Amino acid sequence: MKQIHHICIQTTDYHASKSFYEALGFELVQESPNFHTRDFNSWLKLGDFYIELQTAKTDETLTGYTKHAAGPVHFALYVEDLAAEVQRLETLGVTFLPKHGGNIYFVVDGHLSKVQAPEGTIIELRDTFLIQ
Repeated sequence: MKQIHHICIQTTDYHASKSFYEALGFELVQESPNFHTRDFNSWLKLGDFYIELQTAKTDETLTGYTKHAAGPVHFALYVEDLAAEVQRLETLGVTFLPKHGGNIYFVVDGHLSKVQAPEGTIIELRDTFLIQ
C-alpha cells in the first residue's frame, strides 16, 4: 500500500454537499449523473486525495450520520493558517462544531477546528501535524 486514494461519502443533498466540499478547496473532476441507479456519483480532488460523493440508489433510504457508530468518525485536513481558514469558512456560512466557546480550540499539541458537511460528515482542520 502506498497512500489513501479516496473516501466515499453518501449524501441526501448532493448539491449542498458538493458545494460544501468545493468551499473547502476540493475540485470537481468528474460528475456522473444517473450512475447505476444513483442520481449522482462524482469525484472531488484535493491534492492527491479524492472524495467519491454519491447519492443513494433508487428506492434506498440513507440513515442519518452519527459520530457514535463504529467506523470512521471524521477525517482531517491540514491547513497552513487555521485562523485565516476558519475566518474564510465562517464568511461562507459553513457549519462549525464549536468547543470551549469557540470555533478554534487547543488540543494536546496544537489547535484545531471542526466543521460539519451537509450530509453530517465531520471534517477536522489542523495547522500542525501530530506525528513527526
